[in-house]
Amino acid sequence: MKFRYLNNVVTLKLDQDKCSGCGLCVEVCPQAVYTLNGKVSLITDRDACLECGACAQNCAPGAITVRPGVGCAFAILMDMFNIKSQCCGDACSCSLDNVQD
Repeated sequence: MKFRYLNNVVTLKLDQDKCSGCGLCVEVCPQAVYTLNGKVSLITDRDACLECGACAQNCAPGAITVRPGVGCAFAILMDMFNIKSQCCGDACSCSLDNVQD
């Protein structure tokens, strides 16, 4: 199941000119945000990104940037695992009720 919250709010960016086509982003992404097209990675489901940072941490050429630990996707995950986060405290308006299948 893919999580979704708001469209077009993800901090994820891919510089295809820097992409080596190694495919690690495809392998480590828990939301299947990426696919490989020949020797270049493509973001095929941007709004499914949870901003976990796994792709950017595994991208040796630095083609991927994302601000992990920000936004409502992070808050939703922390709520699922009952982890109190410093991201937005009690004022957080993020809710599992807002997640779409």
